[in-house]
Amino acid sequence: MASKNTKTGLIPVGKLTPEEAMLELARLAAVIVQADEAYYARDKPEITDAAYDALRRRNLLIEKRFAKLKRADSPSDKVGAAPSAKFEKAKHAAAMLSLDNAFNDDDVVDFGQRVRRFLGLPDEEALAFTAEPKIDGLSLNLRYEGGILKSAATRGDGEVGENVTSNVLTISDIPQRLKKAPEILEVRGEVYMSHADFDALNQGLKEEGEDVFANPRNAAAGSLRQLDAAITASRPLRFFAYAWGEISEEIAETQWDAISCFKKLGFQINPLTKRCDSVSDMIAHYRKIEEQRALLGYDIDGVVYKVDRLDYQTRLGFVSRHPRWAIAHKFLAEKATTVLEDIEIQVGRTGKLTPVARLKPVTVGGVVVSNATLHNEDEIKRKDVRIGDTVVVQRAGDVIPQIVEVVVGKRKKGAKAFVFPSQCPICGSHAINEANPQTGKTDVDKRCTGGLICSAQAVERLKHFVARNAFDIEGLGEKQVATFFEQGIIKEPADIFTLRHRQEQGRIDLYSYKLKPDGSLHLDKEGAKQPTNAKSIENLFAGIDARREISSARFINALGIRHIGETNARLFASHYGDFAGFYDAAVKARDKNSDTYEGLLSIDGVGALVAQGAIDFFEEDHNRDAVDRLLKEVKPQKAETVAATSAVAGKIVVFTGKLELFTRDEAKARAQTLGAKVAGSVSAKTDYLVAGPGAGSKLKKAEALGVEVLTETAWLALIDT
Repeated sequence: MASKNTKTGLIPVGKLTPEEAMLELARLAAVIVQADEAYYARDKPEITDAAYDALRRRNLLIEKRFAKLKRADSPSDKVGAAPSAKFEKAKHAAAMLSLDNAFNDDDVVDFGQRVRRFLGLPDEEALAFTAEPKIDGLSLNLRYEGGILKSAATRGDGEVGENVTSNVLTISDIPQRLKKAPEILEVRGEVYMSHADFDALNQGLKEEGEDVFANPRNAAAGSLRQLDAAITASRPLRFFAYAWGEISEEIAETQWDAISCFKKLGFQINPLTKRCDSVSDMIAHYRKIEEQRALLGYDIDGVVYKVDRLDYQTRLGFVSRHPRWAIAHKFLAEKATTVLEDIEIQVGRTGKLTPVARLKPVTVGGVVVSNATLHNEDEIKRKDVRIGDTVVVQRAGDVIPQIVEVVVGKRKKGAKAFVFPSQCPICGSHAINEANPQTGKTDVDKRCTGGLICSAQAVERLKHFVARNAFDIEGLGEKQVATFFEQGIIKEPADIFTLRHRQEQGRIDLYSYKLKPDGSLHLDKEGAKQPTNAKSIENLFAGIDARREISSARFINALGIRHIGETNARLFASHYGDFAGFYDAAVKARDKNSDTYEGLLSIDGVGALVAQGAIDFFEEDHNRDAVDRLLKEVKPQKAETVAATSAVAGKIVVFTGKLELFTRDEAKARAQTLGAKVAGSVSAKTDYLVAGPGAGSKLKKAEALGVEVLTETAWLALIDT
């Protein structure tokens, strides 16, 4: 009889109403009883095992959701009890012991020799072993009585585990009934999760704002140990059978035949399990499995060898907590072999093009690795890494995974050398290897010259633009800039200064954003046009308008030009007098034979590399266009000339405490304009310490060294003389 879908049978468990759930439980009870009679009484099953297990799982999940609707004749009572608030302890009839480990070929050879010595077997006498992948999952013991799954328990401490029967009933790989099995049979194996299912699970958890799992093993263990079987049922768990515990009658004479028997009973066994006639065969199979590791789709951390003859296993017995007849040949935790599926070019904040290897996911050192750095173009050429290659990946501690070497012998025919792009993959601007004109040395890193118009760099550049040492716009910090960029409201610096105009025109609606406690903005239509929100936006507009005039040094620094920070920005502003002079010089200096280029290099503190950064930036049309649009909104001020004859010229000054008459940045800039050198710490060479309220250790040190201490008022009087 095929199970007929009724209206309630088509409704997902999570969407059933109590009335529908009651009808569905009655239907399931009747269908399952009829299926049991056909299977056990008449030995003529009318539905497949998979369909039967699906019925049982659905019944269990409904009972979990509607506990008060559970029927007196519930099919679930024939298998096991629902999980309690705390897992019951389950004592194993036969201990679940761990395996001794082998970490290299010599350890495996020693294992084979120990077995022979213990059994008294000469080298010429046959001694077979099985070799199977060591699944990186959670060990589980399944107890069947009369062919019915009665209980399931985790390994625990080897003697006592956790009763997870109700959760195990939701795993489709585990049959709930066995035909022609011993009266008592305990099947042991590993619960695991595939890479694809693990990725899908973590993606779902991310979307729900939940913590994600670090690796498939943790995901499998966490899913199996849920107190709610409905959660376990929603997790894609799988099971490989490979051993047994208590058994009422022997099912085979060898390990190989016993595993084959499990397959006939309906269990999944690992297809890479092999019977080996010698230790050399075992090691060869280990190598084969290691090479295929990345292609399996699930995690393994080694290969397990077992003496094949069961009578030999009995004779060998156990030592301490390990069987003498088995050993686990572990993979090196820090390295793994996988496949390089693609090479992608990422563009960083400063425009650096970094090649990233996209790998077939593999677990290395307890972490799933799917990406690895290739550093730069030279690294790719040196290692001759090609898409489709089988590669060895290394990870140690928290170090970024990297490709150690290519397994050249497994390279596919026709694999082509990777061609590194000469243009930015994001914005299409030139990607160049900077060269120092004086040394002739070329930087190994290739960088995008797109600057302000490169979206890969845009957010970080915008954050730099509004930073304290740049435009320092009140009410517009890094998080606000990031939000506006994501929403398409700000794409380049000039957009900041058109916010008010676009708001008034109705082209954007900033009143739909509310400020979070952490300083970030979030879109909240329900909070639109609230007085507090409107006030925040007006304050933002005011903060922006206050920066429509700014020093040329800050303006230059804010552009984020390669190699040009605060110090160099001040040098350029001071030398050329204003931003316009610097802009004009950087454009004309493209001609390396020009007086303009020589003039650029003549600036004290500016070298060829810094000069080239300015030239490269303004060589791009889109950078000049972006700057021109910004200049329509902002007016850089003329730079103050350095007064070499000022009272503080050449003096070393340190500022400390909470300055009240000027900001720390303003004080620093004014002092440098007057020719002073500003230091961050006090030493015997310090000439002046300017101390505001709250001055601490720097003040004490200055007094001890005899450094002259000035108040803010005294400092102002000194520099105004």
